[in-house]
Amino acid sequence: MGSLTKVQKSIITGKLLGDGSLRRRKNTLLEINHSYKQKEYVFWLYEKLESYVSTPPKLRKSGKNRFSYRFTTRSIPELNVFYEDYYSSKAYKTVPRNLQLNALTLAVWFMDDGSKDRDSVYFNTQQFDLDDQNFLLKKLSEMGLEGSLNKDKLYFRIRLYKRYLRRFNILVEPLVIKSMKYKLLL
Repeated sequence: MGSLTKVQKSIITGKLLGDGSLRRRKNTLLEINHSYKQKEYVFWLYEKLESYVSTPPKLRKSGKNRFSYRFTTRSIPELNVFYEDYYSSKAYKTVPRNLQLNALTLAVWFMDDGSKDRDSVYFNTQQFDLDDQNFLLKKLSEMGLEGSLNKDKLYFRIRLYKRYLRRFNILVEPLVIKSMKYKLLL
């Protein structure tokens, strides 16, 4: 097993900025859960994290006609630092101030929580408070990407400015798996 690789750490960070969640007792596990339509993405994540997973993704019914694929890692000490960074200061998930973004983290975050419309791409960051969202804008700026907070119903999400979409695509398009490329504005 050993310690997490740089690739695995980048994927886990992207998941935690998106839909990933952690649970902790003595050690911590990562839960991955996506709709049936995102099966290829779940199995790609499983392949990348397989050395820390006991059982492959399983199809499960959640609601009357909703199906999803889910797996969890084992509870391992290597994930404790992520729990402490993302959960320990509050009862809900927050963005750690030691966050390091890279192209893979950005691609996983976008595959998890990204969306598009005619001429914009968004990160659906409504789960985070405004301080965390503004911090994420700062981290994106450090990668040469600029955007703003865009009100979506009651909450805000990050919208990248149109003039930065080419740079965004250059960074993430090679890393976004085939079945998730529909999210990109190419």
